[in-house]
Formats: sequence, structure tokens, C-alpha cells
Amino acid sequence: MNCIYCNNKKLYELKSGQLKCSECKKKFSAKKVQRYFELIECFSQNLTANQTANELGLNYLTVKTKFELFRGVIINYLEEEYQDKDVLEYDEYIYLSQSKKKIKENIFDAQNFLTFHYKDKIYNMLMPNLKRYKNEFLDSGAGEAHFKEFSKFMMLNKISKTQKRENLITKFWIFFEEEILKYKGVRDENFFYYLKEVEFKFNYSHEEQVQILKSALYKYF
Repeated sequence: MNCIYCNNKKLYELKSGQLKCSECKKKFSAKKVQRYFELIECFSQNLTANQTANELGLNYLTVKTKFELFRGVIINYLEEEYQDKDVLEYDEYIYLSQSKKKIKENIFDAQNFLTFHYKDKIYNMLMPNLKRYKNEFLDSGAGEAHFKEFSKFMMLNKISKTQKRENLITKFWIFFEEEILKYKGVRDENFFYYLKEVEFKFNYSHEEQVQILKSALYKYF
């Protein structure tokens, strides 16, 4: 194994079991590094926390915690990448899981986000949802009229600036709808993390994902 910090080939094994680089003098645990790399590989291969736990013989909560760490790293990385970039086009998307689409009242549970196209990549911004208005609408006694007005409002107030119907943004939405299904339901408070994970996996190849996560996670070794 080379040094994970400077790629130097000369390492010393310490009594603690850690390795120390002869060049940069930094220490790290080879076993811990290998475990992180295996987790990163599974995460980048789209395995769920449960599938990864079974694959690597680890506790589910351990894997879940590490995957949450990865998602936090991804959000920071994507924010930095998007800074000061020129936006080519953008459009608004309203997501509602398939199981909720049959009941019109569930429109208040929809997730609304803006998708931006910059360079050859996608960036998403989550908008406030309408759940806080749900009880007010249902208790008002004029539900049907409200739903009609709401539908009209969504049609007339859609935020959009796109050059053609099929573009990188619509490709991302299709990709997102397919990817989000594997989680079998995402809580509102966690939706943003999964949205950014899908954005990350849409923007970067498997090899790029692995390298980005490895580089960003060295401080945890």
C-alpha cells in the first residue's frame, strides 16, 4: 500500500498496527482505509446500506452511518463545484412517489426542486414544500375548489428557462425517478440528501465518484 496522503511507497509499520509514511510522516490504519474503500465501492455501485452490510458482513447501522457521512461529503463537494458557474438553463420539477399519486390530497406531500444545467453537469436546489398548508386546505370545507386553483397556479407559475423539451435536465429527471425507487420511500427530512446523491451519481462516472469520495474522506482515516 502507498501512502494515502502523498502516494509515497515507503511506509513503516508501528507497534499500534498503523502505518507511517517516511515522506509526509502521517499515520493511518491500513485496515480502516481498506474498509472505507470497500464501503465507497459499494456506495458507488448503488448498493443500499442493507445490501452493503450483507455484502461486507458488517452491522447495518455501521454502514448506514458511513453512507450518511458520504452524503454529507457529496453535498459539500457539489456546492463547491457549482459556485460561480454560468447556468445554461433551468427548470422546475415536482416529485411525488408513485404510491401517493392516486390520492389528490397527497399533492401537499410533493417535493419541489429546481434543476440547473451548467457546463455538462446538473445542480439541484430544493424548494420549500407545501405540507404546512395541507390541514388548512382540508379543513376549509372547499377542498375541490382549492385543488383546482392550486393546479392552475402550478401550471401558470412554473419556473422554466429551457431551449428544448429533451435536454440534460429532463435526462436527469428520468434518472432521478429510476434511482429514487430503490430506497422504497424517503422521509421528507432526508429527501435533500438523496436528491444530491442522485445528482452526484448522474454527474460523475463510477470511477470519478470513487476518487472524489476517497480524496474527501482522507481526514477520517
